[in-house]
Amino acid sequence: MMKIALTFLPFVVLLIACNSSNSNDDKNAADESISPAYQAYVKSLTARLQQSPDSAGLRLKLATVLDSVGNYKESLLQMDSLIIKDSANFGLWFTQGQIAEDAGDTMLAMHSYEMALHIYPSADAMISLANLYAEQKNDTALLICNQVRRLRLGREYDAHCAFISGVYYARTANTALALQSFDDCVANNYTYMEAYIEKGLVYFDSKQYREALKVFRFASSVNALDADPYYWQGRCYEMMSVKDSAILRFKQSLSLDKNSKEIKEALKRLEE
Repeated sequence: MMKIALTFLPFVVLLIACNSSNSNDDKNAADESISPAYQAYVKSLTARLQQSPDSAGLRLKLATVLDSVGNYKESLLQMDSLIIKDSANFGLWFTQGQIAEDAGDTMLAMHSYEMALHIYPSADAMISLANLYAEQKNDTALLICNQVRRLRLGREYDAHCAFISGVYYARTANTALALQSFDDCVANNYTYMEAYIEKGLVYFDSKQYREALKVFRFASSVNALDADPYYWQGRCYEMMSVKDSAILRFKQSLSLDKNSKEIKEALKRLEE
């Protein structure tokens, strides 16, 4: 599932008073995978929040930092504390939806976006919710995208709507409309990398590896610093039994995303 990156208007969070308990097991697990500098920053924010538990700003900042280091359980606990005190705040529900997506909790994310939309009909929340519906093969995604298009917010939102429509059609095996939608997306935003990847995957999943390779090659020319196009080029070469080229592309991908387990596994698979 690809999460759409959105730029949305800042929101106002009222000052609230609340307490939050820590999950030591979750915190320790997250600490093992983050840098000492980030660990120190999280501890600093936590200490400041203990001194000023009424600070909604500090609590929200801690939640977003915990999200960024993968400590989703604690991040969502902080968001729960905020929402209990200010359940009519659009921004809090929207942020909780974003964190829930990062955590892989689709149901919570959808619920959060729906609650946000009850408060304010934001196009960003609509787009985020539509993306999740598309992944579930639910045509509500198309209805929401049509609503957003009618708002005439510009090419950025048109690109998002075309991408989500493409995802829906790809997941429901409507290849022609999927390809058309992804083309519409990049026509509105030439650098929309997710659309190139999804378009390539339409061909890849139908075992048209040469066509997929063309798309992934073009994607790497659009953004030579993105690891994904090289990884998928490698997968195409792997499926075509061109081992040397596959290894080369996987190494290029790994040079741009050194922590990817998927890329490392691909190289191990071919170099054994």
